Amino acid sequence: MTKKINIFVAGSSGMVGSSLVRALISDTKNNVITKDSSELDLTNQSEVKEFFKSNNIDQVYLAAAKVGGIYANNKYPADFIYENLMIESNIIHQAYKAKIKKLLFLGSSCIYPKYASQPMKEEALLSGFLEPTNEPYAISKIAGIKLCESYNRQHKTDYRSVMPTNLYGMNDNYHPNNSHVIPGLIRRFHECKINNSQNIEIWGTGNARREFLYVDDMASACIFVMNLSKEEYLSSVNSMISHINIGFGSDITIRELAYKISKHVGFKGELSFDTSQDEGAPKKLLDSSRIFSMGWSPKIDLDEGIKIAYDDFILNNKTLRT
Repeated sequence: MTKKINIFVAGSSGMVGSSLVRALISDTKNNVITKDSSELDLTNQSEVKEFFKSNNIDQVYLAAAKVGGIYANNKYPADFIYENLMIESNIIHQAYKAKIKKLLFLGSSCIYPKYASQPMKEEALLSGFLEPTNEPYAISKIAGIKLCESYNRQHKTDYRSVMPTNLYGMNDNYHPNNSHVIPGLIRRFHECKINNSQNIEIWGTGNARREFLYVDDMASACIFVMNLSKEEYLSSVNSMISHINIGFGSDITIRELAYKISKHVGFKGELSFDTSQDEGAPKKLLDSSRIFSMGWSPKIDLDEGIKIAYDDFILNNKTLRT
């Protein structure tokens, strides 16, 4: 009988983590291990140490993170940098101490400079100033990449990093203030629809361009990268720029996105744009040619993804149904 692979998904209750769990458990050779925050505090070094010591884990997917949109990043910068640094430092170090063979760290496209050349190549990392609204979060994610690289260089581990573009999909966070743009707009358009509002105001000019990837595509890309042989992985990266971008391959303006979501939700009112509000970097599009050339590509386009996300929102927010 084939020995099962024990896989720990850190952050399994979040959107990315839960998508990873769904994808991993579909393969019968995997034994997926999860812990929620009440069972394991990932910011607590001693708890993480004891967890790895007590479990025979072969692989780790590090999807746990404190995340949020522009509002949350501006309001809670200390929380974002502290919690994310603690989570990744504890997991990566204790994985090494426990002699865990493979680890995949999930970062964010905000690691790149605000005015990086578009589309953003992996080599753009640390080549300029970061977007100020989410600098603390971005620095924590850069630290995660460099932790993986440093442990690989010093301890010969096989710890890999992927940098996803903006994600959305099932089990997203629809908080009215602390959510990202797609779930935030889905909630706002839905509430305006059921309240018969005639107008909805969007932050910024609407001209900023963003790339979006459905979360199940992200999960498939993570598993693809994790399952590459060490030789295949190392042939595509180098020791000091080892992360791999994961994007959809094209972007859209926030204005176009807002009208697209309003159509899917069924909001019939007018849209206006508050140009006094910060809208972040003018354009964020990843150069995903590296992973595309390796044989992976996304399957779910934006219209299909928004429909799935809205259906999931309705299913899990009964108090907000029409």
